Amino acid sequence: MPEQHFKIPESVLVVIHTPGWEVLLIERADAPGFWQSVTGSKDSPDESLETTCRREVAEETGMLIGSGGLPLSALRDWNLANRYEIYPRWRHRYAPGVTHNTEHVFGLTVPAGTPVVLAPREHLAHAWLPWREAADRCFSPSNAEAILMLPRFLPSP
Repeated sequence: MPEQHFKIPESVLVVIHTPGWEVLLIERADAPGFWQSVTGSKDSPDESLETTCRREVAEETGMLIGSGGLPLSALRDWNLANRYEIYPRWRHRYAPGVTHNTEHVFGLTVPAGTPVVLAPREHLAHAWLPWREAADRCFSPSNAEAILMLPRFLPSP
């Protein structure tokens, strides 16, 4: 029997946005109609949150943080953490008895027109939306709340 690997209940949420407050949302392949920002769990307990952000953004959008066009300084830790109950439909991915996740919120400023290359097994579509509209479309309350905090971290467009 193969060894079962469970998700670590510590993750990142990366709100990708332009300086003009357009926010990238991606539609989940395993839950059509569920739109969200980039999110993902640590691969190991000692993986840094920055590394998790860089890996998840690359996997889910094709954007390489730390490349010439997207410097590491474009990623900003918002120093916010949400603890929430894991949706029952995804709880099987975690060790038995794990019911809650801690999600660390980051912002990533990208130039308008930054191309997006989705991982087809994870996401069906993407959309760049004005920030309030993006918040309204999110299925996750913590994701919507994070997007609504954008004015705290950016100058007015």
